[in-house]
Amino acid sequence: MSNRTHTRRDFLKNAAASAAAGALFLNAPEELAPQAGAKSRVILIRNRNLLDAGGAPRKEVVRQMLDDAVASLLGEKEPLTAWRRLVKPSDVVGVKTNEWSYLRTPVEVEDAIKRRIMDAGVPAGNISISDRGVRGDDIFEKATALVNVRPMRTHHWAGVGSLIKNYIVFSRLPFTHHGDSCADLAEIWSFPEIRGKTRLNILVMFTPLFHGIGPHHFNRTYVWPYQGLLVGTDPVAVDSTGVRILLAKRRRYFREDRPLSPPPKHVFLADTRHHLGTADPNRIELVKLGWKDDVLI
Repeated sequence: MSNRTHTRRDFLKNAAASAAAGALFLNAPEELAPQAGAKSRVILIRNRNLLDAGGAPRKEVVRQMLDDAVASLLGEKEPLTAWRRLVKPSDVVGVKTNEWSYLRTPVEVEDAIKRRIMDAGVPAGNISISDRGVRGDDIFEKATALVNVRPMRTHHWAGVGSLIKNYIVFSRLPFTHHGDSCADLAEIWSFPEIRGKTRLNILVMFTPLFHGIGPHHFNRTYVWPYQGLLVGTDPVAVDSTGVRILLAKRRRYFREDRPLSPPPKHVFLADTRHHLGTADPNRIELVKLGWKDDVLI
């Protein structure tokens, strides 16, 4: 095969992938849409003082971490300037959270997100924070913008509970997406109520769950105070980075390579099959802010 043929095929492949990814951001502000050839930026921010003596997140630290992450993500000096690029006063905003009782999205994170959306000019009455009730929620039904936020954890059916998986409740029949280790969860992101609306993805890494056995398993032995957030506009890049951190923690804890079971194939197929975003670490620009000890990645 000639270099010319190889280059042309690569170009066509990349162009098709970029077009597909661009379509998924159809309604997003122009500057948030993926640019051909550009790396997906992911912000990893940590603060060693995030959790108090009882393990609860400190509100002011959460707010500062979120502000710093969003400003860095969009290259702004002022957090509010960055938030105003994400949402407009005319937007109707659904914040898709996660209420799994053992490791839910912290209320402190939800409050910080809502506060900044309101600071950007969106009325409180045009904002809703919900998980399993999104299908019956008036705000979500007419939402023009979504913020996706959940904790990172292992998952019995999908390998990991991820940002990509967080939207499964938008499906009328969630169980139909469980086949082949939830391989095609990314197809949910093409649903009309989701497509092109997600402005920000936040993977909570305060106390991730890095090991589990069976459905709905939780054991505090397998969480640790990582005290971080992963933030990006590309959910695949954020999830892929979170998976790498979990694998590094498992390697350290078990003192051997211990793959996730089942493998989190939905994260990587979201890139290669569904062109939702970038899973390849070589195409991710990872920016690390704050506490660097035991960053694992």
